[in-house]
Amino acid sequence: MKERELRIIIAGGGTGGHLFPGIAIAREIKKRCEEANILFIVGRRKMEREIIFKAGFEIRTIDVEGMLGKDLLQGIRAVFKVLKGSVQSLAIMREFKPHLTVGVGGYTSGPVCLMGWFLGIPTAIHEQNSIPGLTNRILAPLVKKVFISFEESKMYFKKGKPFLSGNPIRDELRNLELFPKRVSKSADGAINQRFVILVMGGSQGAKAINKAVLSALKELKKVGFLPFVIHQTGSQDLKEVINDYHALGLDGEVTDFIEDMASAYKRADLVICRAGATTIAELAALGKPSILIPYPYATHKHQDINARSLAAYGGADIVLERDLNSNTLARKIRMFMKNPDVLKQMSSLALKAGRPRAKEIIVEQLMELIN
Repeated sequence: MKERELRIIIAGGGTGGHLFPGIAIAREIKKRCEEANILFIVGRRKMEREIIFKAGFEIRTIDVEGMLGKDLLQGIRAVFKVLKGSVQSLAIMREFKPHLTVGVGGYTSGPVCLMGWFLGIPTAIHEQNSIPGLTNRILAPLVKKVFISFEESKMYFKKGKPFLSGNPIRDELRNLELFPKRVSKSADGAINQRFVILVMGGSQGAKAINKAVLSALKELKKVGFLPFVIHQTGSQDLKEVINDYHALGLDGEVTDFIEDMASAYKRADLVICRAGATTIAELAALGKPSILIPYPYATHKHQDINARSLAAYGGADIVLERDLNSNTLARKIRMFMKNPDVLKQMSSLALKAGRPRAKEIIVEQLMELIN
């Protein structure tokens, strides 16, 4: 097959965590086949469209929504949307004529991969979390390849089907220095020699983390510990958190969404965040010490298991949200600030959990499917 003829659909969404691995896979394909035509199919949410648009890929959208946690009427509506999304996916595929379909998780990938199977198009899925989501469990018997990020995922799929690849991370993150310099530059270029904490609540933010971090910083300030904080709040809490930083006299960069994650990671000595699969993969690949606060309402509590996979190596500390308070968090931050050797050791241990060649491994396997 000539490179200029290669057409691939990548489908998924729901959160940025599903889409970023898809973008990493797409860019690796483009490296190998520069003329490859890659189409992303996502849901109607603005955030999903913006992420793909900024990555520079073509986008089509379908109507679809998740089915878990719905009441009867919501469930019926979700079923109709899945059917509608399947019809839309079929129309897109007949027009685009892909040689390969790849699902990267989230409910959007369901109708697309189902129609790929129906049309006889080689189809693969990638499961980012330790416990597979409903969509990937349904699709697994139908597709040619099931890529997984965690060893723990194998038990949920038919023997011989899952392929342990790891979770792809973005190129701009892979090129960072593994250990941060103690002297860093802030976004405006000013020299900053203070301990830097990166706070993230996922692509949509996390109110519980925002509150706990602010309270902990207030406690730390009382005893003379003044870290510099890069704080991603999510859109809903942005104004409130900015006001709290000003009112408490705290120093930091507060934003609803971090565009330049490479810069944020590079500057950070410690990361406080949720335990989404993509975040775990990035922390491990970069060797970033972290305090993980798993989202307690994640399906099958998969974030708890994601977090334990990194903590088992010694590369992360875990605080469950039910145990999250200002004293606990302040105590942990203070300990890390006082013990740089502990941070360095955690960094080395986190690296051992990483799978930096995940995207190369996945693309090699995908090319075999096409050929």
